[in-house]
Amino acid sequence: MQRILIVDDDTRILQLVRIQLEKEGFLVAEAKDGANALSLLNKTSCDLAVVDVMMPFMDGFQLTKEIRKQYDIPIILLTAKGQIEDKEEGFLAGTDDYLVKPFEPRELSFRIHALLRRYHQENDTHIIRLGDTEINLDSYEVKIGDKTLLLPLKEFELLALLATYPQNVFTRSQLIEKVWGIDYEGDDRTVDVHVKRLRERFSSLTSAFSIKTVRGVGYYLESAE
Repeated sequence: MQRILIVDDDTRILQLVRIQLEKEGFLVAEAKDGANALSLLNKTSCDLAVVDVMMPFMDGFQLTKEIRKQYDIPIILLTAKGQIEDKEEGFLAGTDDYLVKPFEPRELSFRIHALLRRYHQENDTHIIRLGDTEINLDSYEVKIGDKTLLLPLKEFELLALLATYPQNVFTRSQLIEKVWGIDYEGDDRTVDVHVKRLRERFSSLTSAFSIKTVRGVGYYLESAE
């Protein structure tokens, strides 16, 4: 499931866009200013950012530049301005698309789908970033700083699933089904063993994330603040 970051200081816009995108099956992350957006990106993997131009402290042009320095995701700028100069500044900052307010939520949705299709065709590598940790879903590698790890397959798949949906609590049964498959004949203790191995493996290597237990339920991945 893909996650879209919406950055806008207008709560009505945040709500309008969130309702539309969640209806289409996207996960939505919200930020009300640039600093909040960068902090969120540092903790949570997002597939695309929708950024308002007119925001306090850090405008959308500057935020777009900052995102471009650190993350390889497509960006759509939202603005109440339609002048060619503003569009030029937006594209020079690194935006991929531009939408003028007021807009129809469905039009934004069309543009998001088109950008994601184009982006995934151009860049097949899918990387989940958690602070100093990168989880490469194509090469099955985990990189922490300049150190690269190759995990046993099921450990990697379990970590990747939890990291794709941080803060989302999975029951042991859900994890068994998604990682080991619906026909797996073992028991839930398999999950506990693999979580223990992941904790032992990463606790001394990074503080970017940790795997938390919800007693009697299951596990979730928590990103560091």
